[in-house]
Amino acid sequence: MSHPRHALDDLLVHAVRFSIVAALHGVEKAEFALVRDSVEITDSTLSKQVALLETAGYVAVEKGRVGRRPRTWLSLTPDGVEGYRRHLEALRAIAGKG
Repeated sequence: MSHPRHALDDLLVHAVRFSIVAALHGVEKAEFALVRDSVEITDSTLSKQVALLETAGYVAVEKGRVGRRPRTWLSLTPDGVEGYRRHLEALRAIAGKG
């Protein structure tokens, strides 16, 4: 039997990416600024990490407008939900609660 750390998602081992995915889990979509503020990071940090998550197929990015103001919404894809679930399961197993 292999150690549960082998089931950790390399993308989600990074604390900021894990926090972003956790913030998006359980919501249909969230505005960029809301995620930025809840994770307590800068716009540029969120943009960089979301780009990695989007490339991996974990996060979908939707751009639009509210009135005249541009807005960006983020949401987890089904792959993102599954990756998050597996990663949490591995963390629980490591902690001895799985």
